[in-house]
Amino acid sequence: MNHSRGPLCSIDVGERTAESVSIDDILESSIGGRALGTRLAHDRIPFDADPLGPDNRLYFATGPLQHSTMSFTGRMSATGVSPLTDGLLSSNAGGFLSRNFTGTGYSAVEITGASDELVIVHVRDEVDESHSSGSETASRPRVEFEPVPELAEATVPETCAYIEDEHGLGSEHTVVIGPAGENEVRFASIMTSEERAFGRGGLGAVLGAKGVKAITFDGDSTREIELPALQMEIHGEAAQSENPMKAQGTTSVTEYANMVEALPTRYFSELSFEGIEGVSGDRVEEKKYKKGTCSSCAFACKLPTRDEESGLETEGPEYETLMAFGPNSGVDDIVDVMQSNKLCDELGLDTISAGDTVAAYLASKDEFGNAALIHDLVERIAYREGVGDLLAEGIDRIHDELGVENWTAKGMEFPAHDGRTLNGQGLAFATSNRGADHMYAEFYPYEYPLVDADDAFDKAGLEGKPPKIVELENINVIKDSAVLCKFSRDFITEARLETLLDADYDELLAIGSEIVSLERHFNNQRGFDREDDTVPYEIPDFEQGLEAYYDERGWNDDGTVPDAALEGSTDIVADD
Repeated sequence: MNHSRGPLCSIDVGERTAESVSIDDILESSIGGRALGTRLAHDRIPFDADPLGPDNRLYFATGPLQHSTMSFTGRMSATGVSPLTDGLLSSNAGGFLSRNFTGTGYSAVEITGASDELVIVHVRDEVDESHSSGSETASRPRVEFEPVPELAEATVPETCAYIEDEHGLGSEHTVVIGPAGENEVRFASIMTSEERAFGRGGLGAVLGAKGVKAITFDGDSTREIELPALQMEIHGEAAQSENPMKAQGTTSVTEYANMVEALPTRYFSELSFEGIEGVSGDRVEEKKYKKGTCSSCAFACKLPTRDEESGLETEGPEYETLMAFGPNSGVDDIVDVMQSNKLCDELGLDTISAGDTVAAYLASKDEFGNAALIHDLVERIAYREGVGDLLAEGIDRIHDELGVENWTAKGMEFPAHDGRTLNGQGLAFATSNRGADHMYAEFYPYEYPLVDADDAFDKAGLEGKPPKIVELENINVIKDSAVLCKFSRDFITEARLETLLDADYDELLAIGSEIVSLERHFNNQRGFDREDDTVPYEIPDFEQGLEAYYDERGWNDDGTVPDAALEGSTDIVADD
């Protein structure tokens, strides 16, 4: 099986130490990315770790496909205990970082401890040095800790500019937090390539709590991984595709979702938006002024947008951002949504959680559509100023104080693709170990449908859906571990995935199943069980669907994982 290669670089930012850790045995069964991060986290993070304490650890990892030049491979994974959900969580980001990360020669980088001053951590490829006997050589990590008190509460662009000016490294070499991360906003993101986000779950706050403003990755030690020639065939198909996402990104689904009443509106009080024309995919396409892509990808579905009248430039908004700051906030002007998107990127906020939380406040004050207030609230959240200090905690912790319903699952704010209409996606929100994350199972394309009719399901009810949810959750682990963009679904068939990873599809599904169970097992130790597998609305036959899901997974009726569902952890030994 093709998998990442290279040691783990374990960095303690409190002790200012770094060591190289052999993890070859784990890599052989983990592929890389999310699976690798989950195994490491399960074995190395205490089950009772405070998400914002020094015992929490954050893992960055790529997969074997980042050693290719194939489309859909400009991504990587980050894993840690979420300050938003209090459970183990992996987040995924695109952009241009992944191949600079592989240049360090590491398969994963671990950040632990906590610094007593704000620092940038610089990670380079290892240095060979002689043992005292002179007869052997060993490698040591080349990691530097740079105090940067002057960057306190600097925005993402300001921090990236500093790193480029002082170190000659562009934003494609960096992960950065904004003021939101430093102020431990529970849905703070980690930004890379300046405008791409490890968005969901608040991992930016984990870096902030550790006193890490940024990490840079650079080197010339990419490991050799032999991959099949199929990668070039896929790359060519991506270049020639006429998929509507190439023009409108994920916003190409906006009007259809509105038509079938799956678009959350005015803090989830409605399912369609009468002002959709002002924030449709067509409006986004009108503002797009050049192509945008991720590393080595010819699909180019990103959205560099500009409003000529105001001079506002941003990347996006993507569909979920558009939902949260558009219909769900009662806003029908695409430029207003673009401004919200830009502020979140600069300040380091997850656009979905930020937009939904703002919408909750708007609902409590009957201020839907007030764009000026929205933009003010985003800034107040990032700096925890005034009411922003309350909103920075997220809906699950503050809904009672606001007097609104708790529109979260496992503490995470909802994306679009509303489960009240798309019932299978609703069940998938409930079962997801990450909480309300549409990309965990990614079931919604089968209910719109955005897939071939033979694979589609009726939107209503749960008949036949639990086994498919399990399969999709499992294979998405593999995509997040390879690492593959989810938008490769029209190009990466089961057979092609087998070829790329040199493994049988059933073998890959088994790895995915084990990782989902490891996530669940970790969360079980933190108190999660069946009572947490829920959504704030009724779905027909929900309890029966949930039981069918547990049966398919081989889990207990209370949502806990039996020992038989786990393969066990592999010992990790530090290099001498």
